[in-house]
Amino acid sequence: MKLWQKKTGSKKEVENFTIGRDPEFDLILAPFDVLGSMAHAIMLEKIGLLSSEDLRVLLKGLKEIYFEIEKGQFKIEKGVEDVHSQIEFLLTQRYGEVGKKLHSGRSRNDQVLVDLKLYYRAAIRELVEASQELFEVLIELSEKHKNNLMPGYTHTQLAMPSSFGLWFGSFAEGLTEDLALLEAAYRLSNKNPLGSAAGYGSSFPLNRTMTTELLGFDDLHHNVINAQNSRGKTEKTLAFALSGISGTLNKLAADVCIFMNQHFAFISFPDDLTTGSSIMPHKKNPDVFELIRAKTNQIQGIPNTVTLLLTNMTTGYHRDLQLLKEAIFPGLDSLLDCLKMTTFMLKEIKIKENILSDSFYKHVFSVEVVNQLVLEGMPFRDAYKKVGLDIDSDIFSPDQSHVNHVHEGSIGNLCNKEISDKMKKVIDSFKFQKIEKSLNALLDINP
Repeated sequence: MKLWQKKTGSKKEVENFTIGRDPEFDLILAPFDVLGSMAHAIMLEKIGLLSSEDLRVLLKGLKEIYFEIEKGQFKIEKGVEDVHSQIEFLLTQRYGEVGKKLHSGRSRNDQVLVDLKLYYRAAIRELVEASQELFEVLIELSEKHKNNLMPGYTHTQLAMPSSFGLWFGSFAEGLTEDLALLEAAYRLSNKNPLGSAAGYGSSFPLNRTMTTELLGFDDLHHNVINAQNSRGKTEKTLAFALSGISGTLNKLAADVCIFMNQHFAFISFPDDLTTGSSIMPHKKNPDVFELIRAKTNQIQGIPNTVTLLLTNMTTGYHRDLQLLKEAIFPGLDSLLDCLKMTTFMLKEIKIKENILSDSFYKHVFSVEVVNQLVLEGMPFRDAYKKVGLDIDSDIFSPDQSHVNHVHEGSIGNLCNKEISDKMKKVIDSFKFQKIEKSLNALLDINP
């Protein structure tokens, strides 16, 4: 039996096709559906649509279901359409007619919307915390290896001196920029759509500001049509934020795969963090980073998937939106795994010292010599020509022991403190503590 069903339902073929993968995703949304229902029930009692006894019973039942979900004891029974239906049926089964009152003033459209917003907020928090942990490892490695030189590349050709400190630090600062984009997705996720019903509001005198405060949202989507249209817009913004973090991890993973190659041998990992070959005893393969590279490429494809799903979609709800979960939910899980695994691996990374002392890399210092000649008074173009001719004549012999870079963000001035301050600022902007306090208060309400 469906919540919307009167006498007859859909044919089995239609039902199976339209449900798709929703049951597996609905289990993820279950705890958030309960939280949204608790806030909605408290609001309904406030405006006189529930009695105080009705509210007491509903909160008691909803809290029971919430903790059953937390313990892994909740399931969507056969024949039940979705998580919203399952929770309402359980309340009705256990506590009678009061369970049928809970849906007053809302539609499954705004119900699933609030579930998604609450889930995205929680998932974003996990990503932020995992990114912060990776950031701290990168900054630590940057400081530890700030004096260890390595070659820098352009066009995959030897270019100029770099350092491991500069290399690690680049990804650290990249994460601060990625989280700024994630914050934009978070701000959209942190707006309350509850009370928009099917997208056109309700004739009940709903108090939407109240549910906004109960659920710890920063704001609400005031216009009810815009609240419904935020589904898809939120996912698109989130998809681009996931893609941003993935791009940073992807470049790091690609570098690692190259730098582990024996022709480079810049870095290595313990044997138990690599894999071997079934026929080649010498192999130490970077399978973890190859998979991070592949998974982050998959994630970077999600914005295109989401954009195509939303193309030419008119105002209001469409069933097409259901498929957004199939792109976003696995993407969130995959990115979290990639962040955690990158952190896990980098804690064991070993770097090779004195790489640039090898004469093979002497041409990397050509710009250093040009700049030194300029500092001594030679015009830049003359210095450039002189060094070029020395290289052609194979008489170029630079000092390969050190470089003298002092400006902000260079080898000798990494600005890791400034980068750390950036990260702290963006982390603080999420204000997760407010949400945690609101939801804990909601669950601690005495039924």
